[in-house]
Amino acid sequence: MRLTVLGCAGSFPGPESACSAYLVEADGFRLLIDFGSGAISALQRYATLNSVDAMLLTHLHCDHMLDAVTYVVVRRYAPDGPYPPLPVYAPVGAPERIARAYSQDEASVEDVYTFYGLQPGSFPLGPFTVTVDRVNHPVETYGVRLEWNGRVLCYSSDTAPCEALLRLAHGADLFLCEAAYLDGVDNPPDLHLTGREAGEIATKAEVGRLLLTHLVAAWGNEADTFEAASGAFAGPVEVVRPGSRYTV
Repeated sequence: MRLTVLGCAGSFPGPESACSAYLVEADGFRLLIDFGSGAISALQRYATLNSVDAMLLTHLHCDHMLDAVTYVVVRRYAPDGPYPPLPVYAPVGAPERIARAYSQDEASVEDVYTFYGLQPGSFPLGPFTVTVDRVNHPVETYGVRLEWNGRVLCYSSDTAPCEALLRLAHGADLFLCEAAYLDGVDNPPDLHLTGREAGEIATKAEVGRLLLTHLVAAWGNEADTFEAASGAFAGPVEVVRPGSRYTV
């Protein structure tokens, strides 16, 4: 399975990156996990606009889903379209949120997307076995575990420390984990992780490799976040970049 980072900026696009969006491919199937602000530009560097087979939106904050609104135009009005409805796995409320963001007068986007409401548990999706669980964030948010051919990729989405994330990440070969907050700062509770917390979870979950994402460039310090994570996790640690690709 191959992971391509389309966007990794936290909260809003940074000077070098769109917001959260990750393309995961296996057996010719392309799954787009999150589709944050600006990510549709990066998608076109690594896939054709109509080659996505399914989308999973972990939650409905703009930095994780707003380009699903822009994508309505692509799928509905392309010269060789309209394209068949795309399966979208998302929290309850996604159909109405995307339709309202697209247009005040938009009654539905269900000609573009077929929605499936997420709930804790496992389900097949293309070649993957997908497991999701609610994590610790102010809105309904799901961490994701993908299994394929004996390999495991876990994505934290946005979360503060919680037991659900430990379960999802357990034994993962690759752990893509947010680290939006700096250590040593009075951060708001129940919102995001620090680098140290990401490293501690990686250690407890016995993951193979830790990838740090969702750093907020304008307010953070990448070097400090990396150092804090590396101090808490003895395995390989990396801060992801847009365009980074990993084989799991």
